[in-house]
Amino acid sequence: MGYRVVVAGATGNVGREMLNILGERGFPVDELAVLASRRSLGTEVSFGDKTLKTKDLDTFDFTGWDMALFAVGSEATKKYAPIAAKAGCVVIDNSSLYRYDPDIPLIVPEVNPDAIEGYANKNIIANPNCSTAQMVVALKPLHDRATIKRVVVSTYQSVSGAGKEGADELWDQTKSIYNPVTDVPPKKFQKQIAFNVIPQIDVFMEDGTTKEEWKMVVETKKIVDPSIKVTATCVRVPVFVGHSEAVNVEFEEFLDEDEARDILREAPGIMVIDKREDGGYVSPVECVGDYATFISRIRQDSTIENGLNFWCVSDNLRKGAALNAVQIAELLGNRVLKKG
Repeated sequence: MGYRVVVAGATGNVGREMLNILGERGFPVDELAVLASRRSLGTEVSFGDKTLKTKDLDTFDFTGWDMALFAVGSEATKKYAPIAAKAGCVVIDNSSLYRYDPDIPLIVPEVNPDAIEGYANKNIIANPNCSTAQMVVALKPLHDRATIKRVVVSTYQSVSGAGKEGADELWDQTKSIYNPVTDVPPKKFQKQIAFNVIPQIDVFMEDGTTKEEWKMVVETKKIVDPSIKVTATCVRVPVFVGHSEAVNVEFEEFLDEDEARDILREAPGIMVIDKREDGGYVSPVECVGDYATFISRIRQDSTIENGLNFWCVSDNLRKGAALNAVQIAELLGNRVLKKG
């Protein structure tokens, strides 16, 4: 016996990826509804060997459906998620709207699966920010061993994190550089993204951090441990898919790099590729389409007493969004709804 599942925002990058991953992982779906806004109504999407037409999110009745994976952005989520939740359909939301609500669990299944029990507060579960999700998968097993005091992270985030418009802008600007007749000024990003890097993701806050940086701080504390200090610099780079992070960690106890490597090799959701030779690490191009979070460049930081550095790469459309949402759905089914 399976579940009646809804995917809201099925025509977008993340929504389509959710459908792909539900199929790939053999999620027990008895019935599937794919929803979109009215402007995308009737658009066809694929689920396994089936082709489905999208229905209108605005008029859909969530009564009798078990769970809904939302990939529609904060504004639409604010309107429709409470409707679905009230109808008894558990919402797994990919937007930032509910991540910081103390009554709504923010879950990375490899890190804090027990938090799933909190879904009943509002019938809603939040999916974390893409840059946070891959980092905390690596931090948690190290924290369990040596207790993390402080994290310094610099991110190198792909344009797909800004949606289809971001990817289109990189593509169009790249072409325009080789064809000077056409000019493609920045629209989605604050500056030219082609052949450039932009040290701003989301809006600036009063203290000079960007909201993306603030998200990483707050979400890491909520998911892993509120006592961990985090400082982040988030940068948009001209990569289509795949977020990369350079992470520096300070621990309460000494943790040898070899032991850290062994711990990460055994940790769920992680693949360690760490050879000290040319090309002995993973770059974003190589992680596209993969479920894993890849860890490379593990080494001691000799400038502090108990420090470690590592390089972290993941497909942001997968672990950073769609895969994590499907993993939450699996967790919800196995621990709470228990139909499959």
